[in-house]
Amino acid sequence: MSKFELKEDFYLNDKKIKIISGAVHYFRIVPEYWRDRLEKLKSMGCNCVETYIPWNYHEVKKGEFNFTGNGDFVKFIKIAEELGLYVILRPTPYICAEWEFGGLPPWLLKDDSMRVRSTYKGFLDAVDSYFEELFKYIVPLQITNGGPVIMMQVENEYGSFSNDKDYLKAIKSLMIIHGATVPLFTSDGGWKEALESGTLACDGVFPTVNFGSKSKEQISNLNTFMKENNIEGPLMCMEFWIGWFNNWGGEFKRRDSEDAANELKDVLEEGHVNIYMFHGGTNFGLYNGCSYHDGIDPQTTTYDYDAPLTEWGEPSEKYFKFKEVISSFKEIPKVTLSNNIKFKDYGEIKLSNKVSLFNTLEKLATPIYNSQTLNMEKLDQNFGYILYRAKLPKMNPLEKAKLVDCDDRAQVFLNGSHVTTQYKDSLGSNIPLHFNNNSDNTLDILVENLGRINYGANLVSPKQRKGIKGGVMLDIHFHTGWDHYRLDMEDISKVDFSLGYTENTPSFYEYTFTVNEKGDTFLHLSDFGKGCAFINSFNLGRFWDIGPTKYLYIPAPLLRLGENKIVIFETEGKYSSNISLKDIPLY
Repeated sequence: MSKFELKEDFYLNDKKIKIISGAVHYFRIVPEYWRDRLEKLKSMGCNCVETYIPWNYHEVKKGEFNFTGNGDFVKFIKIAEELGLYVILRPTPYICAEWEFGGLPPWLLKDDSMRVRSTYKGFLDAVDSYFEELFKYIVPLQITNGGPVIMMQVENEYGSFSNDKDYLKAIKSLMIIHGATVPLFTSDGGWKEALESGTLACDGVFPTVNFGSKSKEQISNLNTFMKENNIEGPLMCMEFWIGWFNNWGGEFKRRDSEDAANELKDVLEEGHVNIYMFHGGTNFGLYNGCSYHDGIDPQTTTYDYDAPLTEWGEPSEKYFKFKEVISSFKEIPKVTLSNNIKFKDYGEIKLSNKVSLFNTLEKLATPIYNSQTLNMEKLDQNFGYILYRAKLPKMNPLEKAKLVDCDDRAQVFLNGSHVTTQYKDSLGSNIPLHFNNNSDNTLDILVENLGRINYGANLVSPKQRKGIKGGVMLDIHFHTGWDHYRLDMEDISKVDFSLGYTENTPSFYEYTFTVNEKGDTFLHLSDFGKGCAFINSFNLGRFWDIGPTKYLYIPAPLLRLGENKIVIFETEGKYSSNISLKDIPLY
């Protein structure tokens, strides 16, 4: 059995070892490609892989756990072990990672008093319950039990959030109670205030730093901090940022490969590294996170990160630059790739069916009535959309109506016709409603959760609760009497395409095609507005015509030999009678 120790450096079986790790998130990759991505990690010269474990991916509903399929992190780690890779595991309740709510489960927010990442009893009790189940899978994987996991993280960049040492000690204690026996670490920004606030070195937790530039300076800051606090241990950058994530409406972010490689060399001359990200992958489903810059700034479906390995797993220029740098520090092993991944152009596919959301609504969701509007968490819903519906009598036109405390994006329809879309600065502004005074009226408000904030002070913001939280004002009074339709987009098999289509309304579009040979492909959506798309009922993620990307990546394992169905849910009334599946992405 191997032995891993932290002294003045890292030691494996009493010999010094240089950790050269790369971040690969199993939950952003189809399981069939886990081995391919890890083989390419080893082929670049890394001897270790790092991954987060997102709580909200494994406990989607309170007390209901899933560690199978895309969530089978044990299988992912076993593959790494088979390839001779060590594993750094980050099972902390909060992960950031540009992931929805930083990995925290939204059902926590049903508690109106919830204070995440704190000693609030409701939060720590939930962590305890989660760890009790999670560590059943982790314990055998530790190097102390013959597995490949050499270190685990207690908290993630806590020094950029709080300085509550009692909370950090509580998380450390829960990890040990549930079976953690390998060295524990924290990771924080490389400046004094962050390190002083987020570390727990006095309790034997190893401090590391995160950065992407000025490597010598950042490592020096860590070294000074450790010396001032009498901490013995190696110097490590736990997240060496070699690119960056993307937000809807921005430019696709790129970083010069030569610059990144030079910084990597500087890090390795000083200590140890985990490259963040080695391979970013895809935010499948509705799991993208959200930044906050003078308002919410949701992140894209692609998590390419301008990493050495692209979103679809091909080596980039950065890959070969990094491999050259690493080769000066260790011998690069020869790795034979076991998966010959092909890319296919399936051409144009014709529309086969379409139906408006309003027409198939009753098939998709059973309405929940309440006098006041309820937010998503009170409805026991995590992701997706809520359609709020009110039946109103004959009314004269109204010059002002208002959505009070609504997040994130709302589309207002009166008698099936689009009135306005409110988002960011426009949310809460007055809405004229031209009611029909000859017959009854139907007011529909479709609210989309664009992703919960994953970093910073706004983690505790009321904006994390989604939907209409205050209410809907007609004239100067709150209207009461609402049906709530929960549209989490988890099961679209109930969409009934026989129920009719109305132009310029949120709708579902179905495209059927035949596959004789499976290959990776890209769904191009330049003619569509906003929504999400499904291949054979699997949610590929969101699209939005504001870019920077106008494609969705479809890995070959999601296709079937024979008939395949793509269903697109689009909210803006923009669609095409043909879609294309190409062998290259469209930006």
